[in-house]
Amino acid sequence: MNFVKKYAQTDLFKITSLNSLSVILKICIGLITSKLLAVFIGPSGMALVGNLRNFMTLLESISTLGFQSGIVKYVAENDKNKAELQKIIATVFISLLVIAVVLSGLLFFLASFWNSRIFGSNLKYELVFRILALALPWYAISVFLLAVINGLGKFKKVIWINCIGNIIGLLVSLLLIVQLKTLGALLAVVSSPALLFFATLYLVNKEIVFFEIIRFGQFDFKIIKNLSSYSLMALVSSVFGPLVFLAIRNNVIGNLGINQAGYWETMTRISTYYMMFVSTILSVYFLPRLAIAKNNQETKSIFWSYYKTILPIFIIGVTVIYFLRFFIIKLLFTSDFLPVESLFFWQLLGDVFKVCSLILGFQFFAKKMTTAFIVTELLSLMTLYFLSLCFIDIFGMEGIVMAQALGSFLYLLVLCVYFRKSLV
Repeated sequence: MNFVKKYAQTDLFKITSLNSLSVILKICIGLITSKLLAVFIGPSGMALVGNLRNFMTLLESISTLGFQSGIVKYVAENDKNKAELQKIIATVFISLLVIAVVLSGLLFFLASFWNSRIFGSNLKYELVFRILALALPWYAISVFLLAVINGLGKFKKVIWINCIGNIIGLLVSLLLIVQLKTLGALLAVVSSPALLFFATLYLVNKEIVFFEIIRFGQFDFKIIKNLSSYSLMALVSSVFGPLVFLAIRNNVIGNLGINQAGYWETMTRISTYYMMFVSTILSVYFLPRLAIAKNNQETKSIFWSYYKTILPIFIIGVTVIYFLRFFIIKLLFTSDFLPVESLFFWQLLGDVFKVCSLILGFQFFAKKMTTAFIVTELLSLMTLYFLSLCFIDIFGMEGIVMAQALGSFLYLLVLCVYFRKSLV
């Protein structure tokens, strides 16, 4: 009982509790959105949404230059150094705005090219890419502002912003999907994130008078150089990752059919819901602490704090999800999606391995271990791609999630060996 009382008074418990409310809200919103997608666009439409989401992940990473983790680290380290903090904010903001505007131009004027690459030449969704072009700068800035708040240690504000964004996303999705079916679903994917900008700016201005800081005279190439390692790490993961998943999904469409690809996307969507809990806690609580850990002993303490508190809760949660899988499919989707049931075991097992490795992977960012991260990430993605090709031929649709589970296990083993001094 004393342990429970002591733990209930910690910052981790308070942040975890608030984050849990945020995740529950996002899951509830996801349930509604998933039901809308299932009813109005079906498995084939779900596959198209999956392709667009992968493209969005790639594009968002390029537009933000992969700076998020670096911003969190340097803002956290310079929280008390006002002059340096202002230079960091001004430099990164100007850089991201320029990149976002350039990418928006490429999206808008080459909409037909991107449509054929993502959806195929038989489908005409050029409008989606033109709307994305208009929304991208706003989204890039909101991601930057969120990273600044995170670095300042304002965990509660980060979580509240996520809550507001989820509600906005639901309202936009509801309106567009009901009115425009598949086109509406695609438009909701590209437009909703940009609307987060307004809530983010409002809360940032309570901490920093943002637009008074942004001065071209504050621009410092040294800061960009320092952030370049983070940029390279994030871009390797966020560019090659979506490309690999696009290739796998297109292979599934070509060999098993678009509905099978839609079932995999459905399983991925369910996985995304429960993984939110861990990923958000890692970003808002553990990453800033890893960034300022001074030695292996402090890092070890952070690692085991995660494994003793977050991991057991996650394992219990996915066990419950497995036994409720039929109910979840019927609740979130329709009877057309019942084949997804066969994917649960391997997806959940792979996600347990992934959760074990996530905290170790964050150490690459916290300590700017660029080369080690790139090597392990590329090996992981290559392993996933080739395993999926082999397993799909042998096991069909289940082969995709089996490949993911085995790939996640192998990645965890590699990280455990690499960070063994911080674990034992």
